Order: sequence, then structure tokens, then C-alpha cells
Amino acid sequence: MLKIDQVSKHYGEYTALDAVSLEVPKGSVFGLLGPNGAGKTSLIRILNQIILPDEGTVYLDGEQLQPKHISQIGYLPEERGLYKSMKVGEQALYLARLKGMTKKEATTQLKYWFEKFEISDWWHKKIQELSKGMAQKVQFIVTVLHKPKLLIFDEPFSGFDPVNAELIAKEILLLKDEGATIIFSTHRMESVEKMCDHIALIHQSKKILDGKISEIQKQYKTNIFDVGVVTNDESKLTTELKEVFEVKPSKLYSFHDAVKFQVKTSDKNTSEKLLQLLQKHGEVIHFSEQIPTMNSIFMQAVSNKTSLK
Repeated sequence: MLKIDQVSKHYGEYTALDAVSLEVPKGSVFGLLGPNGAGKTSLIRILNQIILPDEGTVYLDGEQLQPKHISQIGYLPEERGLYKSMKVGEQALYLARLKGMTKKEATTQLKYWFEKFEISDWWHKKIQELSKGMAQKVQFIVTVLHKPKLLIFDEPFSGFDPVNAELIAKEILLLKDEGATIIFSTHRMESVEKMCDHIALIHQSKKILDGKISEIQKQYKTNIFDVGVVTNDESKLTTELKEVFEVKPSKLYSFHDAVKFQVKTSDKNTSEKLLQLLQKHGEVIHFSEQIPTMNSIFMQAVSNKTSLK
């Protein structure tokens, strides 16, 4: 759906983006990650044609990005852009018309979304009368109202309590199921793991990592297993494990009165060999590989890149 080809952006002597290339598959949720100041905001502004790149090209659905494509993009900015003194319904209609919808189309869609979010009685309220979370719901609705093919959400859960954050997360995934392509920028790594198919990590203006989440997790796999064994001879099991593997105590929670370890395997001393050893000494009630979290991958990738400088 989106191809970013060698895009660079400079502000005087400062480089915000340095030859960044990305491809966002159709119908995916794509996580755009990076520390503060990495260049994410500049890239998002380029996609929305708020600013232009100094070098490189952006393609939307096979066409070079042009002003006409604005109507095919929905953008929820981190810093919300609603007019505080306007009434909710009046403002929502106004923003929908800017996206090319007729008043009749906009009214029908707004009625649907307001009923879905149970906010119909907000229509005549002013934005300044709403809490931050309430205003967020309105902003979300006007972002998706015109059914754009590309949606860009920048910190979409900011201001929401857990219940409403879950509501918005479900709606984003429903939009994906209906065919939308979604770029999702956030610092909440648990949301990335839950929602995204692909990610890209930008650090100090450069792309340092991108791909399917599952493939990236394989690249950063630790070969560490949390194991729990019900055994009558803890001492002997511990001794034999330490002769073959790297072993540490595990914080694994279990309902069983089990001996718990954190064990690192290798190409020579495999997980299969570990399992066989454990079974020799008792009943294995827990055996799971530690899948690297996106937070740990994020921290490791940024740390590695910084240490090379």
C-alpha cells in the first residue's frame, strides 16, 4: 500500500530522516517505532503532505504521493487538533466535508459512530466541555469517518483509560479486517505486540530494523526456557542441569510445588536434550521458551546502534 523510497529530510544542518526506505503491506497494521527525536514525526508529516521530503519518493497504492491522495488518508495526530469552542457535531460535520463527504453521507456515518460509541448526547457539547478521553473518541471518529485506505494513528491510546483503550484497539483491528492499511506509532510496546503485523524501528534519523514481528523475534531469540519440574531429588537435578546448561533460578509462577529454572540452550545442547533430562528426574509441568518482547528488542536494537557510534 505504501512505499517509502530513500526519503531524507533536513532542517538546516540537522538531519531528521536519512535515506529511509520502508514498505507497508496492504491490509496490515504496521508499527512505526523509535525513541523521541528519531524522525517518526517528520516521516508522518511527509506522508500527510504537511511537509515535503528533501530527497526520495513516497508511493501510495502504486502512485507517487500527490495532493489528491489526502482524501484517501486518515490521520490521528498525537497532539489533537479539535477546535475547543466548536460543538462536537458541528465540528465533526465540518471535518468530514473537508475529506470530500457530502453532508448527508457525513451525517449518516456520524450517527452510526456516535451510537456505536454511545456518545449521541455529546452532539451539542463543546469540545472544551469534554474530558481528554472523550475528545479522543471524537477525534478517532473524524479520522476514520471517510473510510480511508490508509490510516495513520500517532499514540492513539493517549488519554484513554484501559477500558476505552481496549475499545479503540478493537476498532482499529476491525478497520484492518475491513481492508484498511494502518500505520501505528506508539511507545506502548505491549500494544505493538498485540496489534502489529510488521514494524520498523527508526533511530537517529535512520531505519535500523524492519520486518514481520515474528521474524524479528526469531532474530533476537535468546534460547532461554522457563521450566518447572516436580521431583524428589532437586539437588541431583540441579547438578546435572548445571553440568550441561547455563542455569538460573526462575521467577516462573506455578500452582504446583515444582522446582523452577531458567535454562539457556545452544546448538549443541538443544531444547530436546533439556526436555529429556528434565523428564528423567520427574514430572515436567512447565516448559516454555522465552519469546523476546518488543520492548526488549527495542531497547537492545537502540543500545546496539548507539554503542557503534
